[in-house]
Amino acid sequence: MRVVYNLLIYLAAPIAFLFQFWRGLRDPSYRERRWERFGLGERLRDASIWVHAVSVGEVQAAAPLVRALLGRYPATPLVLTTVTPTGAARARLLFGESVVLRYVPFDLPGSVRRFFDRVRPCIAIIIETELWPNLYAECGRRAIPLVLASARISPRSVRRYRWLVPLFREALSHGIVIAAQSESDADRFRSIGANPVRTSVMGNIKFDFELNPEVVREGRAWREAHAGTRPVWVAGSTHEGEERLVLDAHERVRQERQDALLVLVPRHPNRFAEVAALLDQRGISWASRSGGAAVLPGTEVVLGDTMGELTMFYAAADVAFVAGSLVPIGGHNLLEPAAVGVPVITGPHNFNSQDIHQKLVEAGVVLTVADTRELSEVIAALLADGPRRRALGERGRRVVEENRGALGRLMALVVPLLGERPGPRDEPGSGAGRLRGG
Repeated sequence: MRVVYNLLIYLAAPIAFLFQFWRGLRDPSYRERRWERFGLGERLRDASIWVHAVSVGEVQAAAPLVRALLGRYPATPLVLTTVTPTGAARARLLFGESVVLRYVPFDLPGSVRRFFDRVRPCIAIIIETELWPNLYAECGRRAIPLVLASARISPRSVRRYRWLVPLFREALSHGIVIAAQSESDADRFRSIGANPVRTSVMGNIKFDFELNPEVVREGRAWREAHAGTRPVWVAGSTHEGEERLVLDAHERVRQERQDALLVLVPRHPNRFAEVAALLDQRGISWASRSGGAAVLPGTEVVLGDTMGELTMFYAAADVAFVAGSLVPIGGHNLLEPAAVGVPVITGPHNFNSQDIHQKLVEAGVVLTVADTRELSEVIAALLADGPRRRALGERGRRVVEENRGALGRLMALVVPLLGERPGPRDEPGSGAGRLRGG
């Protein structure tokens, strides 16, 4: 089975590289550090702790874990890998130079070996779910503990993976520890070959994200400076095709509340110009966050065209719509607006975080809408009902607080696997994580 997989992956590699090249024509960030996709890059002098987070959402979820590991093992380099440039940009914004930032290699045997030779991980921690047979097998060959943290797998993915059960059973048999989000996720991992003894339920570390009080204060200050008493709603992390639906909803909302202000935040920075053109095309009066243009009484939309400010905008809002859910993307982080006490609305597509969505729905925190018409109706109703907004917001904060604790359970699992690592070094010039060429 592995021979067939490797043959297929070698055949697919040129296509993947061409896809990266094509993306690079539209988004220059995809052209940066391309060689890392083949396992190349500078060689670490010391063994490292390796954490992998696919993109922005996983990087954000990993933040408390990364900081906990940096605090406990300050002399051990921490390598953080992502797949997307937006994930890498978010990681650099969150952690600066305290982590070694890389792109994860393609799952080619040679690329994986080169990556391991250079990064020298003493443990691999994968956030949520990335099933890569060659990468997992290399961990097994090198006796490197591998932890799937806050691991999840959807019913749809299980059906797909079952066609490859022999391959994944081999990959999952290399001493992998699975810290599943829920009992349902644990059962699904067991069904595709995970060792039941090493599969347990740890909860979702997304609930343990760090809410910076300063961000909340900034949101309130922004609201006071730019919106005053105007009703404000945010559409966060929108995707292609979704902005049109959101703007249609806003047009309906403004029929009832002419002073309503929408803060529209596209998911990917390379689409900021595209969304700006859409606003111009529709004749909408708008201001951009990056341009610093004044938000006038007649401004209908603020374009959130900056990185790392979505939580601040949520804190400034009366109502939050979490996008990627009116189109079949799978939804994005529902916990950030809940944590700042803002009523949360989402569309019907939430398969990326089904358990979180279900938990928040059952608690009466999240309102799910089917289409643009329902979205506009719910927003207009909430903007007109302050007591209900406050009740929903308080309920959301409470649910987030009650479900914290997965990080502590995960660290209790990881620390014994890492053992006693050396503390900070005293000799001059020996900075931890120093790189050397090779």
